[in-house]
Amino acid sequence: MTDLPFPALPVLPTMGVGSMAAPGWFIASWRAARKGEWGDHDIEELFEDATRVVVADQTEAGVDIVSDGELRRQRFVYEMFDRLTGLERVPPRRRLGIAGYDSAPHYRIAGEIGAPEGLGAVEEFALLRAMAPDTPVKVAIPGPLTFLQAIELNGDDRDTVLDRLIALVHAEVSALAAAGATLVQVDEPGLPRAPHGLSFAEGADAIGRCLDGVAAKTAVHVCFGNNAGRPFADRRIGPMMDAIDSLRCDLLMFEFANREMAELELMADLAARFTIAAGVIDVKNFLVEDAETVAGRIARCLNHIPAESLWITADCGFSALPRYIARKKLVAMTEGAAQARASL
Repeated sequence: MTDLPFPALPVLPTMGVGSMAAPGWFIASWRAARKGEWGDHDIEELFEDATRVVVADQTEAGVDIVSDGELRRQRFVYEMFDRLTGLERVPPRRRLGIAGYDSAPHYRIAGEIGAPEGLGAVEEFALLRAMAPDTPVKVAIPGPLTFLQAIELNGDDRDTVLDRLIALVHAEVSALAAAGATLVQVDEPGLPRAPHGLSFAEGADAIGRCLDGVAAKTAVHVCFGNNAGRPFADRRIGPMMDAIDSLRCDLLMFEFANREMAELELMADLAARFTIAAGVIDVKNFLVEDAETVAGRIARCLNHIPAESLWITADCGFSALPRYIARKKLVAMTEGAAQARASL
């Protein structure tokens, strides 16, 4: 945990979790690019233009801390696997029907796992910083458990593989801080459903090792999964409380809106040590909240979390929503936060 300075923010600052809903033209163009129909310059221009649009979506909505929208990563992690050496892709277990977790890419170990050119987040941060030079920004990357849960061990030593993944994530987070990132975030859907027999405590320690000594404000998003808007874990915070309390970070991020604001009472003790970013926008629902609903959810958070320790966010990333709905939800989030500020 750090006492490093961070750009000035209003009380109850707002931010997304990381991913943003992509413009339709970007999705169509990226499909063509992946077929080999575009050159390298064309692809770079595509990402720059789309990033400019999603930064503008956040800025126009009045979001206080913006991200690049993670457009270079499908479901926030899969393209990062393309940057890793020592892994061999395994065909999905299921291809028919609605896509889900069992139709996502999996890998087996084929050598020493490495990332000779990093995970790509430093380049993403540089573009974001150039597009939002006067706005607080953050960069989120997947944690080691998220990488580990997509790797089949087949006799490989789990702890050795995990140690290597921790080293790669730590190197990327440290490189982000060295590049000037003041807020770095680890996303961990692997904590509520720790892979390969890891306990909650072991998972929390692995996450903490990724953030140890990082010269930036650090955040951990405790995620229950959001592949196509669906979770994949027991969505109770209570069983993980001892592990969560042991996390070595400055900011904890939780889903509340899609869980009917359950377990808010558990935040009182955590808020004594951590800043709490509460999810008050349900990204797994097409229903668009109004500002009054969001303000009411924030008021419930304030019953357990002091205003100076509370940040406002969504339950998870916006990438599984159509852009027109995501934009409305962003506005509802910022307008609801403004109403909550006015009531303090």
